[in-house]
Amino acid sequence: MKKTVLITGASRGIGKATAVEFAKNGYNVVINYVSNDYAASSLKSFIVENYDVDVMLCKCDVSHEEDVKKMVSDIISHFGCIDVLVNNAGIAIDTTFEDKTIENFKKTLDVNLIGPFIVSREVGKYMIKQKKGSIVNVSSTNGLETYYEYSLDYDASKAALINLTHNLSEYFAPYIRVNAVAPGWVNTEMNKEIDENQMEEIKDKYYLERLGEPEEIAKAIYFLASDDASYINNEVLRVDGGCNHA
Repeated sequence: MKKTVLITGASRGIGKATAVEFAKNGYNVVINYVSNDYAASSLKSFIVENYDVDVMLCKCDVSHEEDVKKMVSDIISHFGCIDVLVNNAGIAIDTTFEDKTIENFKKTLDVNLIGPFIVSREVGKYMIKQKKGSIVNVSSTNGLETYYEYSLDYDASKAALINLTHNLSEYFAPYIRVNAVAPGWVNTEMNKEIDENQMEEIKDKYYLERLGEPEEIAKAIYFLASDDASYINNEVLRVDGGCNHA
């Protein structure tokens, strides 16, 4: 029987690459997304055409509690279980400190922190019943020490997600492993608007002198969720190519 993975924010970027990585390894895949029907449908078609797995689309804002409850119930009805949860959905609203609004700050926290809390709680109920499961939270090195003043709300949410990871790993023990990945700068749409000079400054801070690719982060996520990491729990795995924080 194939295992099932639920990936939030899976229509693009790291989430999309993660969906493909799990499909490659024989998982049925649940693609959660909030608005881009075309991207989600295209990803589903690609996976179905290339891998012998089942794919389910779930359009749902992870920060809306009742919607998440329905999504998880629908997944259980369809697949019978959720073996892996990847809390990947996230947003960044970059502005100067003076232009930060309470509304945007709250929205960032809702998606990046409250969302993983709600989804983990609802999925965790079923994982506890089946006495097995793995949760991987997608945080960021911004939640550790590579701060970025234009996204201080994003940084705060990712630091809190790491703290949530530690608490959930204790709460769900011994049946559910909970870990996090902390990527550095990754070549995704979220970073497309950064000007060339600033991007060169960013690359200079990395020992590998480049941004990460979504597929590289996806492999780290899959490893933490897999049986190869069966004794790894309550851990934050940096995936940043090496970084000079000075």
